[in-house]
Amino acid sequence: MTIPVFVLSGFLGSGKTTLLLRMLEESKELGLRPGILMNELGKADVDGLILEGHSSASIEKLLDGCVCCSKKSELTGSLQALLVRKPDILFIELTGVANPEEIADVLTEPGLLGRVALKQVITVLDAENFMDYNSLFASDKQLVRTLRRQVEVADLILVNKTDYVHRIRLHQIEKAIRKLNGHAMLVYTTHCRVELKPILEGVQPAQNGPLTVRPIRMTKIRTHPKEPSAAGTGRGMQPADSPAPAETAPSHSRVRTVTLPWNQAAGLTKADVDVFLQRWKDGLIRAKGYVTFAESSHMHLLQYAGKRSYWEPSFYQGEPYLVFIGIDLDTDRLSEEWQRLQDTPQPQSLEPESGRRRK
Repeated sequence: MTIPVFVLSGFLGSGKTTLLLRMLEESKELGLRPGILMNELGKADVDGLILEGHSSASIEKLLDGCVCCSKKSELTGSLQALLVRKPDILFIELTGVANPEEIADVLTEPGLLGRVALKQVITVLDAENFMDYNSLFASDKQLVRTLRRQVEVADLILVNKTDYVHRIRLHQIEKAIRKLNGHAMLVYTTHCRVELKPILEGVQPAQNGPLTVRPIRMTKIRTHPKEPSAAGTGRGMQPADSPAPAETAPSHSRVRTVTLPWNQAAGLTKADVDVFLQRWKDGLIRAKGYVTFAESSHMHLLQYAGKRSYWEPSFYQGEPYLVFIGIDLDTDRLSEEWQRLQDTPQPQSLEPESGRRRK
């Protein structure tokens, strides 16, 4: 029996975990038993815990590295461990700096050949920041190449967070995408809300007989908006002038992660954390984690992406912590400043209204 595999790709903070949660809900409605391979750059697990809190699916986690390079040797073993649990469908959520075509190669290795088959690569893009990637990462050609490949090899592209941008910008994004990928279905979303039945309906639960995978009828999915009257400018992720050379270095060679402890006794508030995040916003791409506050015994999940922070209640019961991810982050100085902040008595301050999570 061949298990279909969906690979979820996209840069840090684009909304991959939000999409995966929606796909798990849809899988449950279809009576499917999903297996999940979750890859995170940091040593501390955040997204995997979110999934565990919302789904009973089998999960394997690869932390502290990327399956395209440092964790590639562990990928086959993790997938084999999932297959032992006899899932009907497999989801692989990549780190934000992974090249999905590397995963396609692994799926054809002897230990997996004939047992799994790549069904679809779905790439999620952040509409607010996608057009700026070339300039933001101009000095890291490897990272730019990886982000480009995330678009080029996708079968379905979700342009997410469209509520943050004007329709003219959406047209610019579409033009940039079509220079890289002329075949993928393009869907514009907020919170990764997309009709998933056309994607998953071809997968049949194993207990109902032999698994079959029918062609995806993508015409059921809502297509991109009409072209606006005024076309804007913008370079976006431009295609290379010549074929890209073979990759010889990790795609996240300049990406740094650091896990920060949380001391509830320090009396920090959401406002204090937000101020700290804004102080590091130039190099900070992503932050996430679980914290508690002195005035409340409840755990809170922090999600920071696109230079915005969002808070929501969480059922996590472990030790609180935060994970920061950024380009060329001075992790030593960041850790020192964080510790100094926690060691400094905090004056009482009014809390801002909790942000609604938006991924």
